[in-house]
Order: sequence, then C-alpha cells, then structure tokens
Amino acid sequence: MEYAKPLARLVGEFEKLPGIGPKSAQRLAFHVLRMSEENVQALATALIDVKQHIKLCPVCFNYTDQDICALCSDAKRDRTLLCVVAEPRDAVAIEKTNEYRGVYHVLGGVISPMDGVGPEMLRIRELVARISEQEIKEVVLATNPTIEGDTTSMYIAGLLKPLGVKVTRIAHGMPVGGDMDYADQATLIQAFQWRREI
Repeated sequence: MEYAKPLARLVGEFEKLPGIGPKSAQRLAFHVLRMSEENVQALATALIDVKQHIKLCPVCFNYTDQDICALCSDAKRDRTLLCVVAEPRDAVAIEKTNEYRGVYHVLGGVISPMDGVGPEMLRIRELVARISEQEIKEVVLATNPTIEGDTTSMYIAGLLKPLGVKVTRIAHGMPVGGDMDYADQATLIQAFQWRREI
C-alpha cells in the first residue's frame, strides 16, 4: 500500500532520526495522525523553538538558551574540577547522579578515524586553553568506555599531563562498550568514586 504524500513525507522524516527504522517511523507517523491538532502544533512549536533558541555555551560547549549555561554560571560549582565529556547528553547523565559538583567541557564527539573524525575536529584546543587560563587542579575524562572513547581520553591525557594538572578517568561501574546516557545513577556514582589517574 502506498501512503498519501503528506504521510509518506512524515514517515520519511521520522526515518532520518537515529534509531528509528521504517516500522518505528510508520508507528510514529500514525500516532501523530491520531493526536489532536493542538498537540501536533505544540510538538511542531517545540521543535522550531529548540532550533531557534538553543545554542552552545561559549565556556563549556554544552547546550543552553542563555548567554552562558546554568552550570557555568553557578557560583557553587567547583571550578578547580573539570569533567570532559564527548556530548551534552553525557553531562546530563552525570548531573542526574547529584554526585559531581565541578564544571564541564563538551568535546563535541570522540576521535574516530573510521568516521573521519580527528582530534582537530573536537574542542580539544579550547580544553587546553581553559586549563592554561583557569585554576583547574583535576581533569576527569568521562568519555564512554569504547575504543574511540579510550583513544580520545589517552590523547587528551597526553596533552594535559605536561601542563601539571591531575588527569583521572572514570573507571569502575561503566561497562566496556556502554553508553553513559543508558547507565543508571548508581553505576555513574560508582564510576566517579573509583576514578583513577592515567
């Protein structure tokens, strides 16, 4: 059966989302058809609003709708402790533990030669500049425990150690090959408590 053109277009747009295959895209499209016009309008407005108002914090490169994000603006945060993550969602996962009180630096990905991503494509230069300019005593490398995440952490550790800053890596609790945004809070708390210097 062939879809009507507007429905086919909606299914096609949903298929472009990560983790959404043809069947899931079809289910989502049919769900939207059953929604009230008011709810569909709210969804469309939220999508447009997020694209128009969310930007990168110039300090940590996390997503924000302010000039500087809430975490960087928070005077209660420990500015001597810097956690390096690959993506903004990793910082969100860590924040949910209520265990970490330092600040963040979002790289914007990990080193992945297979995907054509080299160190120069990440915010590593900005990280080194932050450490040179600010009084940071410890850098916690909190990339996912994958080959790419480990490669990125080792590369960054090699750059930072000559600067005289303590460099640690989250360890226990995170399964190799796992993603932080899928880890539960207890696992992330343990990973931070058992971090080690590299």
